[in-house]
Amino acid sequence: MPRYTVHVRGEWLAVPCLNGANTVGWLGREAVRRYMKNKPDNGGFTSVEEVKFYVRRCKGLGLLDLDDTVEDALEDNEFVEVVIEGDIMSPDFIPSQPEGVHLYSKYREPEQYISLDGNSLTTEDLVSLGKGLYKIKLTPEAEAKVKRSREVIERIVKEQTVVYGITTGFGKFARTVIPNSKLMELQVNLVRSHSAGNKKPLGVFSFLRFMLVPLTTDDHYRMLLGDLAPLSHLALGLIGEGKMWSPKSGWADAKYVLEAHGLRPITLKPKEGLALINGTQMITSLGCEAVERASAIARQADIVAALTLEVLKGTTKAFDTDIHAVRPHKGQAEVAFRFRSLLDSDHHPSEIAESHRFCDRVQDAYTMRCCPQVHGVVNDTIAFVKDIMMTEINSATDNPMVFAERAETISGGNFHGEYPAKALDYLAIGVHELAAISERRIERLCNPSLSELPAFLVTEGGLNSGFMIAHCTAAALVSENKALCHPSSVDSLSTSAATEDHVSMGGWSARKALRVIEHVEQVLAIELLAACQGIEFLRPLRTTTPLEKVYDLVRSVVRPWMKDRFMAPDIEAAHRLLVEQKVWEVAKPYIEKYRREHIPESRPGSPTAFSLGSLGKKTHTGHDHSHQNEL
Repeated sequence: MPRYTVHVRGEWLAVPCLNGANTVGWLGREAVRRYMKNKPDNGGFTSVEEVKFYVRRCKGLGLLDLDDTVEDALEDNEFVEVVIEGDIMSPDFIPSQPEGVHLYSKYREPEQYISLDGNSLTTEDLVSLGKGLYKIKLTPEAEAKVKRSREVIERIVKEQTVVYGITTGFGKFARTVIPNSKLMELQVNLVRSHSAGNKKPLGVFSFLRFMLVPLTTDDHYRMLLGDLAPLSHLALGLIGEGKMWSPKSGWADAKYVLEAHGLRPITLKPKEGLALINGTQMITSLGCEAVERASAIARQADIVAALTLEVLKGTTKAFDTDIHAVRPHKGQAEVAFRFRSLLDSDHHPSEIAESHRFCDRVQDAYTMRCCPQVHGVVNDTIAFVKDIMMTEINSATDNPMVFAERAETISGGNFHGEYPAKALDYLAIGVHELAAISERRIERLCNPSLSELPAFLVTEGGLNSGFMIAHCTAAALVSENKALCHPSSVDSLSTSAATEDHVSMGGWSARKALRVIEHVEQVLAIELLAACQGIEFLRPLRTTTPLEKVYDLVRSVVRPWMKDRFMAPDIEAAHRLLVEQKVWEVAKPYIEKYRREHIPESRPGSPTAFSLGSLGKKTHTGHDHSHQNEL
């Protein structure tokens, strides 16, 4: 007999259907009838017949025709919502689909696996796992370690040894010994009591990445993916309480979600509740996403800045290898290399560059000339933080630690989040600078006294405002980032009756780092649009081949700005190109070819450039030379 799980005004109801010929409308009415039956005041209704509603799937939120039969429209045990007309959504309503979950509308269970050995997981692996691209499994060696550790726990229980978190209470109650008969209740109570978070759920990708902790020898649950409160909410679902989300069900009561996947709530054994909620998984999970997004936008920031430099008729001399060899920071050298690979006009001829070869400008503004130094340290910051995150995701951060080879447990502090917290504060500060310098380049593009382009990059200025407010948006995002870059890890509040007397505040470090990075992406999206718009005013001249490819990519989603129009969708389209790394994909082949073929560096001269050959002659330090006067 088919059965459906129906959501009505925050209640989940199981509705069996004896006859497949019953309609979707019947299912909605039956769900409303059951909802009214459970309410002392009938839910505010006098009869089912007076209730007007529509029905939609929880997965994808697709509307259903009330006249279709359930047999034709729905799968057995599918999750649906009955939405009553006139209802006002409460501000704390949790939608059936988390933000961004439209990506799951074509979700297919992955076929490939990532094998967990406790040593070799990467930040890239974790982000791919969060996107649902892989399943996970333990290596035989890792599984054997888990079983040996479990045997140590069972021996502790059998011998009634006093060990924190296994046979005692937690925090201030660490000296309270719990009898063996209540050890399983202890773990359940821990999860329930610590599920005390508020605010909206994190994005589904973050949710999926949370936990790679082997829970039990039951294969069903070993494949489930997860600082105290957030992890407790996740663990709560595993015991069949609270709310859970899956691509099949959307948000629903945990017991229904588990059932929809052929699973049943677990029974926690000694220490398992503590192991599930204790550690740095939330900080590290969000931190890995932050590192990968930061890496992606940092690469693409070089491409966007190179395009702006072309539009503003800047010189490539500031990227000469000799300059960066005498200050050999790795990130600085790499950024300078990328600029050369994109702008070297002898190998990718630029008509724009040739048009100002003999100009009388002395040197470019810092926002163009100093990109290797400013962008470079961002790259080095990301590398530093990634190294910490790679160590963290391959670490044990529980307490107490179980050392099976010593048949011993040891209480320590590996759960403390100071490492990822400090690193992610540093990441936010570092990556923010990409937006700060980008906003200044947007100003140069929009300001006719600096760009030699029409004001705000639009014709008929005055009638049209062009990029005027887009620049304001960029400035606002940069300003907001300044506040978000204040390090949260310099703060600490003592809790749990002073047993937890120093904490990292790493959860906020991770969340705000992601917000800073998103703002950076959005500012660079605006610069990308502005630079491409600037190209329009330099036509028919063409830039280098890789930058023309970038221009073509942008024009595939955003048309030129001929007169004012609704701009927000254009910014979002450009933002998506950066988030999906499309800009990097079109430029990367040219960058790597330049690297692979060791193409000689182009150093074109001009009559205004100084060289030893010009000694004894009247010289002027021109725009196409590495200039002498530095401010």
